Amino acid sequence: MLGGGTCGNSVRSRFAVPAAVVGTVAIVLGTALAPKATGAAGAMAFRGGTTGEQREVRKALAASAFPFGVVGRTITVHIKAGVVSQSQPGHVWLDSRLLDAGRFSWATVQDEFAHQVDFFVLRDSQRARLNTLLGGVDWCYGVPGLPHAAYGCERFSSMVAWAYWPSVDNAYRPASSADESAAMPAARFRAIVDAMLANR
Repeated sequence: MLGGGTCGNSVRSRFAVPAAVVGTVAIVLGTALAPKATGAAGAMAFRGGTTGEQREVRKALAASAFPFGVVGRTITVHIKAGVVSQSQPGHVWLDSRLLDAGRFSWATVQDEFAHQVDFFVLRDSQRARLNTLLGGVDWCYGVPGLPHAAYGCERFSSMVAWAYWPSVDNAYRPASSADESAAMPAARFRAIVDAMLANR
């Protein structure tokens, strides 16, 4: 899911989370930056969150076969109770109470980091091709007011979360062909995206 930024505004949860998990939407940026974390997922700097919640972010990205390090820059991860999970270039916001759910949160983490790949790695020609292949009406909020699933960038991020971590524990595991994570067979999606990354 995207927040404001280069692709417009979209604030919508990928999965409904119980009211006990999602509180009032609030983004608090006053917390000091934690030291950078690096690895296969690339560099991250955390604002907020407990050590355990920050660890869940790292575990989520490590569980995926996607090489998130291709983003090539530090992503600031803001963790706060009640925040709607979203992305803007260079920033990801995650609800601490969702991260406290452990593996259930991992697909959402992967989804938000997939938007960073869109922001910093994909070329316009690749976005146009993916939009067609994934059945998007518009790539990323250039046309306002469409349903969430009509945007190719949302289908892309959902597919990254599922295709590169096809686990029974994945909350994005498609339940029907209408799901964003079922926009294309996972193996075909991976082959196409892997080829795009190899030819950057």
